[in-house]
Amino acid sequence: MTTLLTVKNLSKTYDSKAAVKNISFEFQSGKCIALIGPNGAGKTTILRTLAGLLKPSSGTVKFTDMKENDDLRKHIGYLPQYPVFYSWMTGMEFLVYSGQLAFLSKTEAGKRAEDLLVKVGISEAKHQRIGKYSGGMKQRLGIAQAIIHKPKLLMLDEPVSSLDPIGRREVLTLMEELKKEMTILFSTHILSDADEISDELLLLRKGEIVEAGSMSELRQKYQTSKIELEFQDDLENYQLKVNKLTNVMDSYIDRNVLHVTATDIIQARQEILTAAANENWPLTNFTLNRASLEDMFMKVVNN
Repeated sequence: MTTLLTVKNLSKTYDSKAAVKNISFEFQSGKCIALIGPNGAGKTTILRTLAGLLKPSSGTVKFTDMKENDDLRKHIGYLPQYPVFYSWMTGMEFLVYSGQLAFLSKTEAGKRAEDLLVKVGISEAKHQRIGKYSGGMKQRLGIAQAIIHKPKLLMLDEPVSSLDPIGRREVLTLMEELKKEMTILFSTHILSDADEISDELLLLRKGEIVEAGSMSELRQKYQTSKIELEFQDDLENYQLKVNKLTNVMDSYIDRNVLHVTATDIIQARQEILTAAANENWPLTNFTLNRASLEDMFMKVVNN
């Protein structure tokens, strides 16, 4: 897998206030990367800078094989958080217009528009005025215009935050399909969405990257050392037995679940399962506490 994009020491300052502070990162081709952070963390500034809509105060943005003084915009497709459409245009007219703005011929733009309307699932509405589109349809049309020139990187700023549950699901499904064909970078504050479709995360706080990596790497790093147990009968009896095990620090009962804190979660798991088998415990559920994206986010942001 090759490096697609390299960002070095990128900063952006507004009126002496730093929105983005000296950040560096690389993207690999074929990945879906989530840009996560609280409001004001710098997510939109980063996306707008990468898209060429803002000039960085310092630092560089370079695509692999990009020629010197090359225009970044031809490599990037960008959909802002609040896209603006011409409501009197049809979906087809808008895409052809967008394609021509991206230096496609009218014929090429028309063919590309036909293909994309099918890909994003709104071909039946291609001759309908955009003003009559639902929120989800507009977002899918927006994604189509962002990729009409076949960019290397698709960037989406909060693509589902303003949608109802149906529209949100439609757009997430489309992103799942598109990430098989291109690299995607999207910002979101909806952690479950990032958890569902992203391969890697960039966690931001006050304009700085405070954590980055694959989902599996970050989960391992922030893995909590807890095990959840459920039994058919008296939990307190088995709590006493579990607390005597070597690698168990503590435990508590909540909503008929025994929550166990371990010094070594792997060794504790083995001890519990061995004791359960040898003593025929009526164990009905055994769960290693998997660190959620929300857990990671709160630990990083509050650190």
